[in-house]
Amino acid sequence: MKMSRYPVNGAGLGLRRTLMGPLTDHPPEQVGFYEVAPENWIGMGGRWGKQFRAFTERYPFVCHGLSLSIGSPSPLDETFLYRVKRFLDEHRIRAYTEHLSYCSDDGHLYDLMPIPFTEEAVYYVAERIRRTQDILERRIAMENVSYYAAPGKEMEEIDFITAVLEEADCDLLLDVNNIYVNSINHRYDAEKFLMALPAERVVYFHVAGHYEEADDLVVDTHGADIIDPVWSLLDKAYAHFGPVPTLLERDFNIPPLPELLTEVERIAAMQEQWRQQANTPSKTHG
Repeated sequence: MKMSRYPVNGAGLGLRRTLMGPLTDHPPEQVGFYEVAPENWIGMGGRWGKQFRAFTERYPFVCHGLSLSIGSPSPLDETFLYRVKRFLDEHRIRAYTEHLSYCSDDGHLYDLMPIPFTEEAVYYVAERIRRTQDILERRIAMENVSYYAAPGKEMEEIDFITAVLEEADCDLLLDVNNIYVNSINHRYDAEKFLMALPAERVVYFHVAGHYEEADDLVVDTHGADIIDPVWSLLDKAYAHFGPVPTLLERDFNIPPLPELLTEVERIAAMQEQWRQQANTPSKTHG
């Protein structure tokens, strides 16, 4: 698999304002790209706006949106999308991704709600994704999300995701941690689910920590260190898809930068290991 097909390379980090000072003072070589939510930066001026511009001029960036609400019953917010397009163009953002969920109706729900896994929802969501791509004049990627209930379910999650991607002709932001979380909460085989996703649509990976509420309930928080089973699933993802660009998400309980970078370094080391393995000619017996 050629790495040039990806918008970014290596190991990435979600850029938070608390990290901007330390990252400016000691720019880490191991971070290959950064990710931000456009909602947090659109229209930002003053000192923060200048600092952000300095970062986007120096490093590759991707955007992971929070409020598009692609599965919402309310009309698509096209005014917001035109603002996003200007932001992506202005900062030369390499990719725009969003959640395959919804977070609003008449107002914002402040949570990511699951879209019913139905054929009707596939066509509804896909049409809204196509319209989004038309407005933004670029392909977008949808992320497989964590969810805790499946109201109105008529098909399996994996079938719903792949059908939406196919019908909308969009790409996939593959969240490894979300697969693990859902596999615990909904009792399915995480590796089997992973292998069923379309490799040709993957733009990059997410990996993160979570909170274990109980043996059969895991909550996706992005507020803890990555646990061994998720590292193992990421390794299996590299084995199957190749060393895909991978972003570390950490939204809460953010540790000091050097501690945070140990997980970024581990991602980079795993990628390099698989890269070397792919470049090592296999031995044949005559």
